[in-house]
Amino acid sequence: MSDTLFKIGPFSLKYYSFFIFLGMLVACFLIFREAKRKKINEDLLTNIIFYGIIIGILGARAYYVLFNLDYYLKNPIEIFMIWHGGLAIHGGLIAGLIFLIIYSKKHNLNIFKLLDIIVVGVIIAQSIGRWGNFFNQEAYGPATSLSNLKSMHLPNFIIKGMYIDGSYHEPTFFYESVISLLGFIVLILIRKLKNLKVGTLTGIYLIWYGIERFIIESLRTDSLMLGNIKVAQLVSLVFIIFGIIVIIFSFKKNILYHKDN
Repeated sequence: MSDTLFKIGPFSLKYYSFFIFLGMLVACFLIFREAKRKKINEDLLTNIIFYGIIIGILGARAYYVLFNLDYYLKNPIEIFMIWHGGLAIHGGLIAGLIFLIIYSKKHNLNIFKLLDIIVVGVIIAQSIGRWGNFFNQEAYGPATSLSNLKSMHLPNFIIKGMYIDGSYHEPTFFYESVISLLGFIVLILIRKLKNLKVGTLTGIYLIWYGIERFIIESLRTDSLMLGNIKVAQLVSLVFIIFGIIVIIFSFKKNILYHKDN
């Protein structure tokens, strides 16, 4: 299976880059549309999106490199080859959050209202971006049988793509993509509630993605490790706890998401 979408002379576009870019594009569209409805200053939002994407990508790469430091110290030039894969979403989320906290304080913005708008775009971007992992043949699960994959009624191209190094593997990238898509739908439906509190969507996202990733990571064979612990599972537990705290905080503050500012 080719990892290249198309090639023109010396220029080639990798599927991995394409799906990450597509996910960002869809997320930006949804974020801008909701922010406009909430009457958030467009210039401020443009800065948030522009710098947030750059910082998020840098954070995602730095996080991945940090947990594969021995390899990248021997192959330092590959640190910059992000089209080969190696963007850890947790690193991107953490870096993006730090940037948002600093930026919102500087411009006197409600951080949780911003996050409520952003997380809806983020989770659909995650769903789309996982397809880049498919074409890079990464983020897959343990070896399985062809009959087991066929019993899931998966499209043939996914089954063929899961034949890696002489064995069929579980398509954990696909599981995560579908669950993230369901999470997106859930957040969209919850966002329609009239008495929705500011911060609730952020809390639900953290809990949803935390549980999702914790389960999926238990199946993955290419996890980033800290000793014998899968880093993503550890961070996912922190996300879940933080999500619960955010929801409790949102109900105590009792600021309505749909209230006009």
